[in-house]
Formats: sequence, structure tokens, C-alpha cells
Amino acid sequence: MSSIFRAPGSFGASAASTARPGLVNTSNTGSQAASSDIEVNPSPPDGISSLDWSSAADFLVSGCWDNNVRIYGVEGAGAVPKAMYSHEGPVLDTIWSKDGLRVISGSADKTAKLYDVQSGQSNQVAAHDAPIKHVRWVDQGNGLLATASWDKTVKYWDMRQGNPIAQATLSERCYAMDCEWPYLVVGTADRKIHVFDLQQNPNAPAFSIDSPLKYQTRTIACFRRAPEVGLEPMAPGFALGSIEGRVAIQYFKDEHKGSNFSFKCHRKEPPTGSREPAVVCPVNEISFTPQGTFSTCGSDGTFTFWDKDARTRLKTFDRKAAPISATAFNRDGKIFAYAVSYDWHAGHQMANPPNSGKDKIYLLPVAEEDIRRKPPKR
Repeated sequence: MSSIFRAPGSFGASAASTARPGLVNTSNTGSQAASSDIEVNPSPPDGISSLDWSSAADFLVSGCWDNNVRIYGVEGAGAVPKAMYSHEGPVLDTIWSKDGLRVISGSADKTAKLYDVQSGQSNQVAAHDAPIKHVRWVDQGNGLLATASWDKTVKYWDMRQGNPIAQATLSERCYAMDCEWPYLVVGTADRKIHVFDLQQNPNAPAFSIDSPLKYQTRTIACFRRAPEVGLEPMAPGFALGSIEGRVAIQYFKDEHKGSNFSFKCHRKEPPTGSREPAVVCPVNEISFTPQGTFSTCGSDGTFTFWDKDARTRLKTFDRKAAPISATAFNRDGKIFAYAVSYDWHAGHQMANPPNSGKDKIYLLPVAEEDIRRKPPKR
């Protein structure tokens, strides 16, 4: 194995379909100062679009608007750069393969590339007629790649071949996508949610619905939880975040749809007694832990941990100097990576405001009690 994968460091090891609104308990939540957060150096020099952890070791990949993909390794109490490769346009998404030995990236240059950490080589594995917004690893056989683009298509690739093995036409441009076998979920610019059952037919959605949220879809994350003895598998579904500071919890199967609900988050409330309205901020990303709990992050510069089954907030954290553009939990949930980076929610004129902080990636040691599931509400 390449020297990029040394033994994991000890960082974080000791820390210990109608949506129904308003069903999340948002009270009694402490605040976490940034003193324990460890900055990843060197930071990317431009907007950070994505973060993802390897399943093989504590290695973090980031995609950036400077056209580069960077891989960092956790060593001791910090992280160090391990590798970098480039696209010819901004990198919009990155993800590791299931074995944690390959990185796939999608770019505004209309291509997807694969980087092999053992050989140190990258090569193009997919192409579209417009920027590739999302890439996802499909856990089937030796593994397939799903790419979704602003050309209104999803394509599936056996990366040993030069052409897609299947393709689906979307109703509009892809704005969000995630995959948890056998389901692939795509949110499009027309507020449609398309759910594919890849076991049955990858070329057409099993069903499509209007988003349960009124405003533009920003992010989608399929439910996931590591297998646990004595615990029934999690009912399949997904969490959906919008630009209006809301998250919807949606289940795929009819017998679970009575548990669908939505809640407000990432809003800047006015001072007590003020007549000013709340400032509503986009939800930029939703990331699940191996325990089945999840985080949300937003343009308000905050991130929060939640338990969907107990419908409660687990932990809230101090506001940062800029939006949180991307997040990811590592393979055991003990390290939380987050990017402080402008997300374009206020337009190009705010891209370089006075006194703005630089784009940065931080690692937060996660205490077990901050992501532990609570007893579900009855």
C-alpha cells in the first residue's frame, strides 16, 4: 500500500409524504467553543465545495474552487497534506470509494476523475455535456460510479469502460444527490425529488415527488447507520435541506411515511422585543454519523448535531466567521470535519467582504455523548 496511508493518528480517539413542521426539540443545547478545533494546514486558497473521509484510515479529501482536489492525513493532533490533483475547472464534489483507496471528483469542467492513492495517478472516468454537480459511489459488485449534472442527466459508469453503462434523464438540473444502496436520490432545480431503486431500474425513477419544502433544494443525505447487534436496520429514507433554513425527514416506504416531518434550523433570530424578522439561511449540507444521528450546517456560520428518531437537537456550536460550506464525520464518528468558506448565498458582491476570514478546514474531536441516539419519541 502507498505510503499515503500510514497508521491512523490518535486525534479524537480519547474524546469520549407531507411534511409536518415543528416537531424537533431545540431547547437545552449547550454551545461548543472553537478552542478544541484544529485547523488543517495549508488551507485551500478558494471556496471549499466538499469534504469526505476514507473508510480505510483517517484521510480527508476536499474539493475546491481553485480546480484542485486535496487529500489530508490525520497524524497525532493535526492533519498534514498527502496528495493533490487538478481539474480544469472548479471542483464541485468529491467522494471516496467504498474501500477508501480511491477518490472520485466531479468538476465544472464537465468531467469526473478517479485518483488512486496506491499509484498516485488520476485519470478521467466520466464526462457530461455540462458541469458535474455530484458524484456518488454505488456499492454494487466491484463498484460503480453515479454522476449527476446540470445537463439534466444521471449517468452510471463501470470505470473500466469509457462509456456509461446506463443513463437517466432528469426533469431539470441536478442540485443535490446521494446514494445508499439500493436507493439513489436526486433533487433538481424544479423542486422535484427523484428516487431511483437501482436494483430494479437505474434508467428511470421508481417515483418522483415535489419537495416537501417550499423553496429550492440545497442538499440531500440518505439515512445511514452502521450495523449494530440487537438493533433493527434503519428504515430507508433521506434528509433534505433547503435554502429557507428547513430540513425535511422523508421515508421511502409507505409504512414509514407517517413518520415524515420537517423542522426549522439555521436562522438568526432578532433580539428580544425587536420587530425585525428572523434572517433565514440556507442549509448547506447534512452529514450522518455511523450511529445514525446527523449534522446540519448553514450559511449562518453554524453547525448542529441532531437525532431524527428522537426529534431533538443534540448539540449546537458557536457561530463561525463565515458560512459552513461542507461537513463530514470520519469512519467512527469521532472526528467532525467542517469547512468555513463563502458559499455564494449572497451573490458575487459578497465573495470578498471586508474583514472576512480565509477559507479554512477544521477538525473537531467529537464526544460520544454529542452524537449518541436518544430514546425515540412515542
